[in-house]
Amino acid sequence: MPVVDLATSSRRDLNAALHALREGDNDMHWRVENPAGQHALACGLDAPVTVEIAGHAGYYCAGMNQHATVVVEGNAGVGVAENMMSGRVHVKGDASQSAGATAHGGLLVIDGNASARCGISMKGVDIVVKGSIGPMSAFMAQAGRLVVLGDAGDALGDSIYEARIYVAGEVAGLGADCVEKEMREEHRAELRELFEAAGVEADPAMFRRYGSARQLYNFHVDNAAAY
Repeated sequence: MPVVDLATSSRRDLNAALHALREGDNDMHWRVENPAGQHALACGLDAPVTVEIAGHAGYYCAGMNQHATVVVEGNAGVGVAENMMSGRVHVKGDASQSAGATAHGGLLVIDGNASARCGISMKGVDIVVKGSIGPMSAFMAQAGRLVVLGDAGDALGDSIYEARIYVAGEVAGLGADCVEKEMREEHRAELRELFEAAGVEADPAMFRRYGSARQLYNFHVDNAAAY
């Protein structure tokens, strides 16, 4: 297993080496030591490599990920897994704002809490947060699933499109056009699949589902105050 020590190597050299990897290469499991909260670690990966970051990561860790598995053995800063296309990102600590923002696919797992705007403008990613999430999460979420085992902050799902939100704990408040929806067997089955993928043990019966009321799709003067 290649080991890169960022106390003696540069982040630029690390990312360049990871970008040079191609499917079928021998060294497809890397470990990064002494990350010290540096930004943009393991960004733009497009090969099925596994990267273990032994500590805290700064802004935009694993951004634009495709095919790779990135594990952060600590906390992650703003925008972890931002614009992820596929693959898996696992944060074993807490995540700052905008986790999984604009992500199109793949799976983001956060063992701790996520701050404000978790899943903002998500476009197909699956996000599983084992703790709680902050306000304005899933703002303008277009597609994908956000699962929260803890509580959710205010304005959840504001201006949501067709993403699905599942929350086990308390919701401080729903955003514009976001409503609670019926939990059917298809949704419980969906949760069981996500639990298995994220390594979670939970009862789908504990969760409530939220989604779009579809009242903001087209402008209507009676809804002007909500725009």
